[in-house]
Amino acid sequence: MRSRRLLLSAAVTLFGVLAAPACRKSQAQGTASAADCVLVEDGWGQAGTVPITVDVVAEGLEVPWGVAFLPGGDALLTERPGRVRLLRGGTLQPQPVATLAVASSAEGGLLGIAAHPDFATNRQFYLYVTTEADGKAQNRVERWTLSPDGTVATFERVIFGGIPSATYHDGGRLRFGPDGMLYVGTGDAREPDFAQDPANPAGKLLRLTPDGAVPQDNPFPNSPAFLLGVRNTQGFDWKDARTLYLTDHGPSGETMRRAHDEVSVVQAGDNLGWPGIYSCETQEGRITPSLTFDDAMPPGGAAVYTGTAIPEWKDSLLVGTLGSTHLHRVVFDAQAPRRVARHEVYLQGTHGRLRDVLMGPDGHLYVTTSNCDGRGSCGAKKDLLLRIRR
Repeated sequence: MRSRRLLLSAAVTLFGVLAAPACRKSQAQGTASAADCVLVEDGWGQAGTVPITVDVVAEGLEVPWGVAFLPGGDALLTERPGRVRLLRGGTLQPQPVATLAVASSAEGGLLGIAAHPDFATNRQFYLYVTTEADGKAQNRVERWTLSPDGTVATFERVIFGGIPSATYHDGGRLRFGPDGMLYVGTGDAREPDFAQDPANPAGKLLRLTPDGAVPQDNPFPNSPAFLLGVRNTQGFDWKDARTLYLTDHGPSGETMRRAHDEVSVVQAGDNLGWPGIYSCETQEGRITPSLTFDDAMPPGGAAVYTGTAIPEWKDSLLVGTLGSTHLHRVVFDAQAPRRVARHEVYLQGTHGRLRDVLMGPDGHLYVTTSNCDGRGSCGAKKDLLLRIRR
């Protein structure tokens, strides 16, 4: 362990990153001072003790990347190969409501989805898709309209395009915030320096109006960027109107570094530090993560638990993980909001790779599996939509 850390330290110096470690190490779980982050060196955390039940809501899916619950009880789900599916009355409908041509890419395709806050009146929803443009693959955000009977969706227009794409690191999560703005998680498209350029949409959390314009109160003038220094986020949710929790993938060989996926607490204009910040390092003007792991997770979607069915989970952050195949619960210290008070593991190895995590309108947590993406075991029932309750 010591020799590996010396090598990493040398690599940091070689690439011109002047950083100081500021972490508490943890074998299973850990606490840290207000200025610290928790580094989990062995495993993922202690086993969760809160009793839960998992229901299979839908099966037969192929890499269900995103879910959007609609007024009235329906839901739309994206499948990464390019299909939008309808869940009605708890039953997955056999025919897609839309089929999109997507660019061939290991991590790209049809990714995130979000329903317009006024969906009940305008029937609009948004998709994050990897497509061919100008002779190369690019990511973009499209707006679609769902028919009154919910069975057919019609493309309206691209509201934001030109997001760099690569075989890996495409981001893709879409969420509407409490301010009514559309937030878009992007990856660095395997070009780490993109993450530090406010003029480049890659490696960011973007903030757009529902029409795709740059809000006048964005933190960087004339830029859609809300946060800088992101490597490849697939999960974020709001602690309150001003504060978000955001998960990010750690490096996989860039600048001689690996692993160290992150959970961070962020606000408008923050810089998460990629490619400079690694593990629990600190740098002036950049955010040190609250929780990071010595081994690669990596994290999928994330949601703050706002329901009452599992009262012990209230206000916890729940994170789906892919390679480590579990649901991670993170509890933050009420007196020191950036500090992790406790973290623990649920569903270890029971349902395979977990992708999207979100709260449903019924107050339950929903999770999609990602076992048919070429990195898991795609069985006869293929991928699933799960509901977690007491």
